[in-house]
Amino acid sequence: MSKVVFNTSMSLDGFMTASKRTAEAPLGAGGERLHAWATGSGDARDRAVIERSFQGVTAMITGRTTYDDSVPWWGADGPVGAARTPVFVVTHEAPADPPENSVYTFVTDGIERALEQAKAAADGGIIAMGGGSIGRQFIEAGLVDEINISLVPVLFGGGISMFGGLEDRHVELEPIEVIHSANAIHMRFKVVRG
Repeated sequence: MSKVVFNTSMSLDGFMTASKRTAEAPLGAGGERLHAWATGSGDARDRAVIERSFQGVTAMITGRTTYDDSVPWWGADGPVGAARTPVFVVTHEAPADPPENSVYTFVTDGIERALEQAKAAADGGIIAMGGGSIGRQFIEAGLVDEINISLVPVLFGGGISMFGGLEDRHVELEPIEVIHSANAIHMRFKVVRG
């Protein structure tokens, strides 16, 4: 059976982006700081977290905003490049001009349908997801098995809040692992059911 894992980087004050987002700076002014641990770190612990985050992943789910912001860098092959892992994009409307021969499937009939399609593609492997809105929706619906947060030592004071909107929902988590590097505190949590 497939496991659904939500991966994200977050500021200490709970933001997935900084404020002042633009098309040129989709993570907001200075928001790329959230991913510096993953893109330029010489720390072996950070590299190990990156490697583990893709191990066993055979399908991915994201929202339309993450797709729109990321496809210029991902291209037709998606976030893992040559592995061409299928990516299911939850959206109200498919884009008019997706990359040709791409790994993207646009799902317009809800998160449950996206998960159903991702499970079929994953064939028992791990389904990874990212993006603030889509993560909140899946967590709120009880569809996430594990939450992995790379907590970055920065305070943004504004931006897109990771957990805003879950105020009326209590989600119990069991710590699995904590890895401390010079650039982030990487935390893994199992979602406790019932």
